[in-house]
Amino acid sequence: MTQKPFIALDFPTWEDTSSFLELFNESLNVKVGMELYLQNGPVVIEKLLKKNHRIFLDLKLHDIPNTVYGAMKGLAQYDLELLNVHAAGGRVMMEKALEGLQAGSSANLNRSKLIAVTQLTSTTEKQMQEEQLIAKSINDSVLHYAKLTKEAGLHGVVCSPHEAPLIRGQFGEDFMRVTPGIRLSNDEKGDQQRITTPEKAKELGSSVIVVGRSITKSKDPVLAYEQVVKEWEGLK
Repeated sequence: MTQKPFIALDFPTWEDTSSFLELFNESLNVKVGMELYLQNGPVVIEKLLKKNHRIFLDLKLHDIPNTVYGAMKGLAQYDLELLNVHAAGGRVMMEKALEGLQAGSSANLNRSKLIAVTQLTSTTEKQMQEEQLIAKSINDSVLHYAKLTKEAGLHGVVCSPHEAPLIRGQFGEDFMRVTPGIRLSNDEKGDQQRITTPEKAKELGSSVIVVGRSITKSKDPVLAYEQVVKEWEGLK
């Protein structure tokens, strides 16, 4: 069964978040990023879980292995669907993140899936080469980070939809391709660069899509969400 899209709750306050969620008469897959989490703290996670929403906690942890281990061990107390680290932190850091998640998980909770960010969807190949000094194509960089992630034992990666078929081809269907940078066809792309529509993301082989402004900034968020779901599930 195709997993429903995650809505990126990029709001500054719980009040804004709650008002948005009240528009929907169902529990949702939601992404909590740094803006919401860092300004409001873990209470946001607790409130969302009480309302039966399924959470992707998108903090992109990137630090020394011991620090990431401790942070992940603490986050493991929550019944989260997905958490992530940044693959640029290296294989040892990712291994320690997974160890922390396992050490902190209760036997009564579903084990959260841990994934790693490859290259941000706002990053262009030119920018990567000039600013990160990676003298490769962006596809090569993403595949390299995906290889490290796989070797570390994680469940998949965050990438753009455009890299999803390459990753699926090299690492198999079960290795998750979580893809932000999703826009409805008439929407502005904003600061994202490597983007596509829900329908095209499905064709390219995304496992899970994350959609933010196309829904949250829409005049009718519920209608926009329904359109995203239809395209993603091939019901357009």
